[in-house]
Amino acid sequence: MKLWFDCARPDVAPHLVSVASASFPSGHSMLAVVTYLTLGALMARFATRRRLRTYCIGVSLVLALVIGVTRVYLGVHYPTDMLAGWSAGLAWALLWWLIARALQYRGQVKTGG
Repeated sequence: MKLWFDCARPDVAPHLVSVASASFPSGHSMLAVVTYLTLGALMARFATRRRLRTYCIGVSLVLALVIGVTRVYLGVHYPTDMLAGWSAGLAWALLWWLIARALQYRGQVKTGG
């Protein structure tokens, strides 16, 4: 996606880290959502108490949020880059969640718990 959009990095402030790739969307934000939300959802699936499931999902969302915000703080992304990364990561995670649900519905995958 970075090659397709080919947006320049912000130049309003000096970057705190050096980067050479395009800006839009934020790969760090996207991968944080994909990784942490997937792990949080997997952990929540095997949690027996609702409070623990909520905690797993909450921590995964906070981690993804913090990673995205730090990209803007470092001056290497615009906020829209971060939001696009989160959106792409969420779309990817939801796609696989829907696939898993469909497989469970067909009985090809065991349900948790």
